[in-house]
Amino acid sequence: MKKASQNRAENAAARQQAEILIEALPWIKQATGKTIVIKYGGAAMTDPKLRDAVVSDIVLMKIIGLNPIVVHGGGNDISKVCKVFGLPVEFKKGMRVTDDATMEVVKMVLLGKVNQELVSAFNAHGHLAVGLSGADAGVLHAQQMDPELGRVGYIDHVDTTIIEDLISADYIPVIATVAVGDDGGAYNVNADLAAGQIAAAIGAQKVIFLTDVDGLYEDFADKSSLISSLTASEAEGLDLSKGMIPKINACITALKAGVPRAHILNGTTPHSMLLEVFTDAGVGTMIEPDGDMEAVDFVEYPLTNLAAKLSVNDSNE
Repeated sequence: MKKASQNRAENAAARQQAEILIEALPWIKQATGKTIVIKYGGAAMTDPKLRDAVVSDIVLMKIIGLNPIVVHGGGNDISKVCKVFGLPVEFKKGMRVTDDATMEVVKMVLLGKVNQELVSAFNAHGHLAVGLSGADAGVLHAQQMDPELGRVGYIDHVDTTIIEDLISADYIPVIATVAVGDDGGAYNVNADLAAGQIAAAIGAQKVIFLTDVDGLYEDFADKSSLISSLTASEAEGLDLSKGMIPKINACITALKAGVPRAHILNGTTPHSMLLEVFTDAGVGTMIEPDGDMEAVDFVEYPLTNLAAKLSVNDSNE
C-alpha cells in the first residue's frame, strides 16, 4: 500500500520529467531528420560504463529522429599493443610515427578491437550499427602527410556513398579512421580531422567532439574561464594545448564547409550530448561560423525501418 506522501513525491518527479521532455520538444523538432557526426574518444570510449552510457545516448538520438555517425580512433590501445610487440611508440609534430609494422597494429586495434566493441555495444540495443573502416568502399582517401611520419595521411577526399546508404537504411555508421592511399595501402589518419572532414562532406547539422575536459578555456588553469560559445575566427586565435589543436582545426574545416555548429563536450559528464542538443542551456563549448561562411544544404533522412531493428533485439531477449 502506498502512502499519499509517496504518491505526491512520485507525481512531482513525473511532472519534472514531463517538463524536461516539453523543453526538449522544439529542439527535437529542429533536429529530426538531420545528420550529426560524433567524434568518440577519450575515457568515454575506454571505460566500459562510460562507453555504455554514451552509446545509450546516441541510440536515443537515433530513436528520436537524428542520424548519428560515429567516428573513432584508439590511440591508447594502439600504444599498448605496440609495446606488447616491442614496437617503438614515437610521436612527431603531434602525430604517431607509423611504419609498416605499426600500421598493421593500427589496423588490428582499430578494426579488430575498438570498432567491433563499439558496434557490439550499439547492437545490444538492436540491430542498429554497422562498423566501417575508412578504407572500405574508399570512404576516406589520404595522401602521405610527411615522409618522416611514415604511413600517416591527411584526407584529400571523402566518399559518402556508403555512409548515406547506411543512414537511409536506418543504421548508425561506426567509422574507424584508417584511410586508403593511391598505392592501395592503408594510412593512419587523425580521428578529429577525419570527423571534421566527414561532417563537411556529408552535410551534417552538427559535429561533436567528445573529450575528457568540459570544453575550451581562456585559461585552462582557471576552471571558471570555460568558453560557452565563440566564432571560428575567435577559436583560431586561441592559444591551445597540442591535444586541442586537431579538434579546433577539425571544427573550422567543418564550419568553413557549411556545417552550422561544432561542439566540444566532456564525454565523462553523464548525458552531455543530450544536454547540448536537446536543452536550452547546453554544456561545453559551441563554435559557430563567422558571418561570411555559407551554410550547407542539408539532406534529411526520415526514419523508416528503425522500429523493426529495435524489435528484433527485443525478441531475442
